[in-house]
Order: sequence, then structure tokens, then C-alpha cells
Amino acid sequence: MADIHDDRDEAVAPSTEVATVDDHSAAAPATAVVRADRIPNPGFPPHRPRVTDLDPKKEKQAERTISALFLLSIVGSVLAVVAYFAFPIDQANPGSVRLNNLFLGLGITLALLGVGIGAVHWSKALMHSHEEVEMRHPTRGSDESRTKAVEIFSQANKESGFTRRSLVRNTLIGAVAVTPIPAVVMFRDLAGDDDPVALLKQTMWDEGVRLCRDPSGTPIRAADVTIGSAFHVIPEGLAELEYHRIEEKAKAAVLLMRLPVDELNEDPAKADWSYDGIVAYSKICTHVGCPVALYEQQTHHLLCPCHQSQFDVANHCEVIFGPAARPLPQLPITVDDEGFLVARSDFRDPVGPTFWEINR
Repeated sequence: MADIHDDRDEAVAPSTEVATVDDHSAAAPATAVVRADRIPNPGFPPHRPRVTDLDPKKEKQAERTISALFLLSIVGSVLAVVAYFAFPIDQANPGSVRLNNLFLGLGITLALLGVGIGAVHWSKALMHSHEEVEMRHPTRGSDESRTKAVEIFSQANKESGFTRRSLVRNTLIGAVAVTPIPAVVMFRDLAGDDDPVALLKQTMWDEGVRLCRDPSGTPIRAADVTIGSAFHVIPEGLAELEYHRIEEKAKAAVLLMRLPVDELNEDPAKADWSYDGIVAYSKICTHVGCPVALYEQQTHHLLCPCHQSQFDVANHCEVIFGPAARPLPQLPITVDDEGFLVARSDFRDPVGPTFWEINR
């Protein structure tokens, strides 16, 4: 086999230029075999000047076209803001949603397309068009690299005409500055028209509201809740809501469990909040509002899978681990004349994370 490898090496290149396998085994670890049939670098094709490089009138025309595209972007951004207020969404009128989406979408489309196509056309028609190769090198903060960076920026400015072409530059700056305005205006929809503090403090739970299975809406009898079981609960009437069903469910979701009565360590002031070992707690974590849905039957612990907060059901869902700052709010419950579980009242404590009630 050694002879075969020697023959191949001799066929590739003269022995004076290439190390054979036998020589390579005895040479230093950095020795490498150099191939003689390597494809040469073809280099760049000849530069082809563009029409804007040859004709000043075409150059000026391209500059005006680019500025017009940037101005179109500004008009689109303004149109989106005007459409947001001119065509408000009326929940009772589905046609208002279509009009709002249509004109708002047209405005944002013009804004993004104008600035995008204008930037591409600028680079294709007016900026420096010579192909170049940038060799890779270690990134260092030496004085030489800083000086070179200044030279690169100066050359780029000269080739693109950013400071020289004031019309293109100013319209680009205007388009980029105006484009985010529709998004800023639409951020208003993240908050309701009413006071968010009052909205988050009130849920659908009230005296006499039955506890129902999620998502079927079937009322739950106390006799159906066995020791060790857990029910995902929603208030009666949630499924019949025409509007804001998701929002109300996000506030009113409850986890129902039954523990042996002798294992419940209840506060005497809250002794009537449970019924024969059945307790109900908000399903919304007091950390950042994730659903607390993992129940450990043996330890009576609730686990939030998002950030690992743990709550002790036997001790009023106090926090025993994780970033949550306070216990889960308890829903006071009892039974009605037919044996169905019902709420005594709404939650006495605010539901979910507490960032919104700071300084309140």
C-alpha cells in the first residue's frame, strides 16, 4: 500500500514540491500536501457602467424617483394614522373591522414598500457599483483599525452621496422617522377605554354564580369532587358572552381541588371560604399571569410551569418556591340548595400579577 500511495503522489506533483505520504509521516505536523490542479481565481468580470454613470440626466431622474418613493412612504404612514381614527372599529358592525383593516393595511404597506424599494433603488442606481472583496481579519480595537473605519465611512459617504444628495437624504430620514408612527398609535389598543385597575379587580364571579367545568360549562356538584381530584373551572354564563369572552376567562379561571379536611390549615377568618375540604383558587399566577395548572396530589402543591413558582394549597396557596410574590387569590365557595358549588362573592384579592396596582 505504501508503494501505491507513492505512485499517486508522484503523479500529482514533482517530489521537490510536494511531500509524499512517507515523507509526511516523518515531517512536522504542520506539513500539508499542495495540489497542483487547483482551480485559479478567475477574478472579477469587467465593470459595466450603468446608465446613471454615463448620463447625468438619468442620474438626476433616478435621484428624483428615489425621493418620490421616500415621500410615498411618508404619505403611507400618515394615511395609516388617519385611517386608524377615521375608521374606528365598532364591535356591533363587522363592516367597520373590514374598513379599518383595509385602509390601515394600505397605509402601512405604502410606508414599508416606499422606504424599502427606495433604498434598494438607491443602492442599484446611484451608489458605488464596483465589486469588491473584503478579506476576513481579526476584529481589534487598535488605532489602525479605528483610522481604517473612519476611512471606510468617509468612502461610503462619498460613493453613496449621502451628504451630497440632500434631497434623497432628507426624504429618507423623513420616511424612516415617520414609518413607526402608525405602530405607536396602534399601541393604544393594548389598553381598554376604562380604568385597567378596576377591570382587573372585577371578575364574573359573584354571589350565587355556579362553578362549571372548563370548557363544557357543566355545573359541578360537591359530591362530584373526590379527594385528590382537580377541576378546571369557569363561571356559569361565560360561554354565553358575546364579547370579551377570552378577557373574562383570563381573569376568572379557577382551579378546584378537594383535600382531607384535617390536612387543611385554614385561617379562622376564612374558614367558611371552603366547603368540606373543597377549595377554589385563581388559576392565574401572581408572578406574570401564567396558568397555574399542575397539581401534585400527594404534596397538595400547585406548580406554575412557566417560571416554576409553587404554591401550597393546604396553607392558603402561600408561595413556597419561585418568583411569585404573593399567594394565589382564593375564591370563597359554598353549595346551593341543589348541591351545586357556587361562589360566595368575587375574589377578595386582585387576580394575577400585581404590577398594575402599584401606588394604588
